Formats: sequence, structure tokens, C-alpha cells
Amino acid sequence: MEGMIGGRTASDMPGLDIAEQRSWQNFLDAALRLHAILNKSLVEEHQLTLNDVRLLDVLDKAPTDSVRMGDLAEVLMSLPSRVTRQIRRLEMQGLVRRGASPDDGRGVLASITDEGRALVREAMVTYGEAVRAHFLGRLSRPQISAMGENCRRISVGLRSAATPARAARA
Repeated sequence: MEGMIGGRTASDMPGLDIAEQRSWQNFLDAALRLHAILNKSLVEEHQLTLNDVRLLDVLDKAPTDSVRMGDLAEVLMSLPSRVTRQIRRLEMQGLVRRGASPDDGRGVLASITDEGRALVREAMVTYGEAVRAHFLGRLSRPQISAMGENCRRISVGLRSAATPARAARA
């Protein structure tokens, strides 16, 4: 079983050696489990998903309290249609509102309501506590720094890799 990961041998993932496979699988397992735990905690405490909290947090931090729908989808790394459905659901809950952009009549802005602002600020406390309990609390300070730097490096690489694809679509 030493050479197996999830019932598959090292050769089942071409291009990766066993250490690389283990690293990837451990990362993926931890990321998915952490997302599920954070999501469950936020839904139980605030009736908001992790994606809802992220969206509301972006709106809460926006200098004008509103963001164009397309920009919101890009920041959240989500499909515009998915963000539209999410905004519609949050709008029905009285947490956000949509309106035409004053600069461009075709553009739609999403804005956070006072109720949404209050709820996201409460949810951010729960979110922070869960991140500390399930992520940061399991690492030493040097490990936290290394994790942050490694994730930053990966993210920078992914952003630059995604740039040509966006340019090709334009």
C-alpha cells in the first residue's frame, strides 16, 4: 500500500512522482475538507454559505459599497451566471440590491444593504474563528509564513498563466 494513493499507484498520475502525488492529494484533501467545514459552520450560524460571505465581504469593503456584476464574478472566480443567481437569492433575503450603473446604463451594480453589512460582519467573526481553529491552529508560525508564501507564489503563477487566455477571448 506504500506506493498507493487513494487506491491508485504512482504510475496512475503520469508526470508526478509519489512524493508529488502525496503532496497534491494531501493539499486537495485538506482544501476540500476545510472548505466544507467553513461552509457548514457559516450556514449553521448565519444561514450564509462561504461563497455568500465572500461576496458580501467584497461588497462591504468596496469603496462605493457596490461592484459591477462582471467585476464581482472575476473577483470571486465564478461564472457570471452563478453570481447573478447568488445575487438574486441574497437580494430576496434583503442583503443586497441591484441597480443600473450611473456611468453605463447597460452595467449592473450589486450593492450591500445595511442588513447585509451587519450580517457579514457577524459572519466574518465566525469565519475567522473557524479558520483559526481548523487551519492556523494546526500550524506553527514558521509553517503559517511558509504556507502563505507558497500559496502566494502559486497564485501569482496562476494569475499570469490565466492572463493570455483572457486576452484570447477578448
